[in-house]
Amino acid sequence: MRTCTWAPTVFQGNQVVDKYDRPSLIPAGDDLTRTTKQIVQRYEAMGLSDLLIAQRWWGNGEDIEASSLDCLAMTSFFAAHTEKLNLITAIHPGFFHPTVIAKWASTIQRLTSGRWAINVTSGWNMDEFSMYGIDQLSHDERYERSKEFIDLLRLCWAEDTFSFNGSYYQTRDLALEPRPEHRLEVFQGGQSPAAIEMAAAKSDWMFLNGGSLERIQAIVEQVRAKTTNTGRTVRFAMYAAPLCRDTDELAWAEIDKRLSRIDKGLVQQRKERLRGGASGMWGDDDDPLSHLDSNEGFAARLIGSPETIINRVEAYRSIGVDMLHLDLRDQQFCKTVLPDVIAL
Repeated sequence: MRTCTWAPTVFQGNQVVDKYDRPSLIPAGDDLTRTTKQIVQRYEAMGLSDLLIAQRWWGNGEDIEASSLDCLAMTSFFAAHTEKLNLITAIHPGFFHPTVIAKWASTIQRLTSGRWAINVTSGWNMDEFSMYGIDQLSHDERYERSKEFIDLLRLCWAEDTFSFNGSYYQTRDLALEPRPEHRLEVFQGGQSPAAIEMAAAKSDWMFLNGGSLERIQAIVEQVRAKTTNTGRTVRFAMYAAPLCRDTDELAWAEIDKRLSRIDKGLVQQRKERLRGGASGMWGDDDDPLSHLDSNEGFAARLIGSPETIINRVEAYRSIGVDMLHLDLRDQQFCKTVLPDVIAL
């Protein structure tokens, strides 16, 4: 089974459960290069297959994570200090022209012998869009722009010279040199109807927030139903925040403690922030576990003894989850369960 985690580009998580006493201090210079290099090399030694480099140029560090280091610069750095990890760079189409990303990606792929993929994220943080002067399209229009972004990327991979006149992007007699030598693998986020339509039509992988077996299976089935018309195959990655203890009872006792510390005001603040940008994500208000982190990782319920967690992973795999995107802060999970997950 493919396994993925976040790249070390954010240094303060959200504060919905616990307040931090001091602001996030992002390392710099030798401290930054040493710290991040050690982290990604440890992930590689653990046997992870993939590393997701987020694009978050603004975050408040309260209801959502704090701002992160730039996705392109950090991908280049990680490429120089790893040998096996597949590097998945998240890109918001509103912030970049696809031909510019194609040029950069062709170089990264050559430097890494193809260890690069893109995660096309249509975007939900409208405050971030405003700060950087990016057009605030409607939710579905952002997905239309993303589809055009992917179309133009694929043309850069397929054609020696071409012109393109779309609704959002244009090129004239583009000849991309040096040409990409490796296949383009496209991931995407989202789980709204627009995201499902885009996945079936354009993407290779769909990143999903954590959720119950029933919720994840419903999304997988919707995408697969759409692919009967497109003739494509889409695979699925799901986010999960595991918590492993010797027994199920001990694990759930820890979860109950965390639930009791949730700042309901910050949860409501996050809902208000998402109202204008997200649809289908962070959508299970009936599940209190979805409030514990920003991507509903605990809602996947990889919680309990090693045996319990492995059985649950197997259940997700049986409904079509081929990659787990993992929060790896729980050391007992990393030590006792992760090797078995990787071996699946």
